Amino acid sequence: MPLALLALAIGAFGIGTTEFVIMGLLPQVAGDFGVSIPTAGLLVTGYALGVVIGAPLMTVLGTKVSRKRMLMVLMGLFIAGNLLSAVAPVFAVMLIGRVVASLAHGAFFGIGSVVAAELVAPQKKAGAIAMMFTGLTVANVVGVPLGTLIGQQIGWRVTFGIVAVLGVIGLVGIAKLVPEVPKPEGVHLRHELAAFKNAQVLLAMAMTVLGFGGVFAAITYIAPMMTHVAGFADGSVTWLLVLFGLGMVGGNLVGGKFADRALMPMLYVSLGALAVVLALFTLTAHNKIAAAVTIALIGALGFATVPPLQKRVLDQAHGAPTLASAVNIGAFNLGNALSAWLGGMVIAAGFGYTAPNWVGAVLAAAALLLAVLSAALERRDTKTGTALASGAPTMPEPARH
Repeated sequence: MPLALLALAIGAFGIGTTEFVIMGLLPQVAGDFGVSIPTAGLLVTGYALGVVIGAPLMTVLGTKVSRKRMLMVLMGLFIAGNLLSAVAPVFAVMLIGRVVASLAHGAFFGIGSVVAAELVAPQKKAGAIAMMFTGLTVANVVGVPLGTLIGQQIGWRVTFGIVAVLGVIGLVGIAKLVPEVPKPEGVHLRHELAAFKNAQVLLAMAMTVLGFGGVFAAITYIAPMMTHVAGFADGSVTWLLVLFGLGMVGGNLVGGKFADRALMPMLYVSLGALAVVLALFTLTAHNKIAAAVTIALIGALGFATVPPLQKRVLDQAHGAPTLASAVNIGAFNLGNALSAWLGGMVIAAGFGYTAPNWVGAVLAAAALLLAVLSAALERRDTKTGTALASGAPTMPEPARH
């Protein structure tokens, strides 16, 4: 794998850390600014919405420059947003900083996926994408727990300052290691938008929303589920999330490896197994050991879908994949927001803290059905195209009199 993938992975590590570390620092941030926890939660919501909006917006703005240069601009935005968060005098300024940082998220992973795929041979594309996303998964194992610890012991502003430094390292790495690939000739915004007319691209994005949404339906409420149902102490939640992160790392690498060999079968297995494990989590959540194992499995199976889903979008949006790739990253965050909302609804309705697991299982099963539908449509279109190419007879014309 080229060294340029390391630079992309470092950028992904910084982005993953800043996205998730705020969840462990909400009490400290709320206390310093004198706002409630729900108000501080807007720092999470604002970031997610910024990703959804920023993914297509920044990608469209980047159609006029080379992909390397746009990646450097995005890392600059990321650095600026985290520095603004670190020095924010009032809550509103920190919220602005979070949104600024989030604008880089979707476009970075979207454009980065395209660049990573172009750096390697065709049969290694999913593996290259997975290598970049390894930075995001490792962030949940190392960056988020360490950032939370630093924020709790020294101060949350220090955490965001360190994340900004990570952005600088990623920016320098991209400048030094990523090759200057010329902007593809003849590819304009209208070509990028044309990809969304492809039903397979839309189906892949719907799979992203539902499949990864299934993961976050459960993980969003992992703290109350583990403390109130499994009986873990509050301090154990951090290490349970580390287990989730370790699962993510393994699942991401396995997903990338097997997606290059058999993409759709990999999706069938990962989505089907994810639906089953999420359903079982309603039972295993009552036992500490079983719950810990299940959390790691959810991380593994959830992220095993990421490289094949991202590659599926790249394959189907061939010729102009950049915008579709970035929008698919936004789809991950849209799934996160949707599933968190649905999970909260079933808890508020009185079904208990394990109820979101059923929501997640249903979402993952729906994603599996879409994968089967997508493959069936592709086989039909392939047969039709083969028949036309071979000159096979079609429906006879009506007789003329």
